Amino acid sequence: MKVAISVPDHVHRAADRVARRMRVPRSRIYVQALEAYLAARSEEDVTRRLDTVYGPETEPDAFLIGAAKATLRRSG
Repeated sequence: MKVAISVPDHVHRAADRVARRMRVPRSRIYVQALEAYLAARSEEDVTRRLDTVYGPETEPDAFLIGAAKATLRRSG
């Protein structure tokens, strides 16, 4: 799919240099950059969701703490 975008001149020149050095089309550089950005955002979203579930504000489960302590006493 073709997409028209506007980028600052310095970004365009840098993408040109990288594309020439890698011997790939400039569009591939833009695609790889966008894929990396989207992957990072996805990881941030997963981290945010996990933090919501397991973050420091979550109280530890009393039963699990007791069971862990009992296991440690028996194995100790």
